Amino acid sequence: MWKLMTASQKSGVILLIFLCAFAYLQPYFYPMDAGFQNLNQVLQKPSALYWFGTDHFGRDMLSRLASAIRLSFSLIISSVFLALFGGLLLGIWAGYAGGKVDALLRFCCDIIMALPGLLLVLLFAAIAPNSFLALYLGIALVMWVEFFRVIRLLSRSLATSREVEASRLMGMGLFYCIKRHFLPKLAPVILTLSAFSAGNAVLALATLGFINVGLQPPTPELGLMMTELFPYYYEAPWILVQPIIAVFLLVLSFQLISGKVR
Repeated sequence: MWKLMTASQKSGVILLIFLCAFAYLQPYFYPMDAGFQNLNQVLQKPSALYWFGTDHFGRDMLSRLASAIRLSFSLIISSVFLALFGGLLLGIWAGYAGGKVDALLRFCCDIIMALPGLLLVLLFAAIAPNSFLALYLGIALVMWVEFFRVIRLLSRSLATSREVEASRLMGMGLFYCIKRHFLPKLAPVILTLSAFSAGNAVLALATLGFINVGLQPPTPELGLMMTELFPYYYEAPWILVQPIIAVFLLVLSFQLISGKVR
């Protein structure tokens, strides 16, 4: 797979690995508590003690930033995996079976698309405030539609191919056709869709945090950190820039990965 990637995709993978290493290895190379408050060290500049400075409650910014990236990455991977799993299976099923099954699944897809995606996630977040599960399900429910539509369209053409017809004549079932014919052809598309959806999920999660919907303080979350730190942009602009850069780098890494495989 690495040899099939373009230079931009390799750059995206390297950037994502760097962000994950920073986030998940932080407790080992920089063991600071993300929730510890020290009101005597409010809005400190980066120093030998506080590498990225402190926020308005004297909390260490590097540890909070790493914790926020871990949280965002975990929610994003979980949501994309669920959306991919549902969209892949239902998309192949609709394209393979056709008829009433295809019509019913397309109708369900149209119902979800009738609501704006962000509004649907907001509804889930409002029903269960500060719930990881609500955000996880809401984002996944929005994203599976794109997986379903693209995979269904490709599966319809694959279902009428000579290879699949030959397997059907030999008595092979759907799961054999999925493993032998559909997944190898759909793999590049799945990679692109997954990376693109992950980038959108980063923005959706940060947007919810920025408007104070979903996760609540003192949970370290990138969008929520922007809202909390915005009143201090004049006194300490360096702390406001940090979560913005983190969101930018996360989205950039996924967008680079979503490029076309050679």
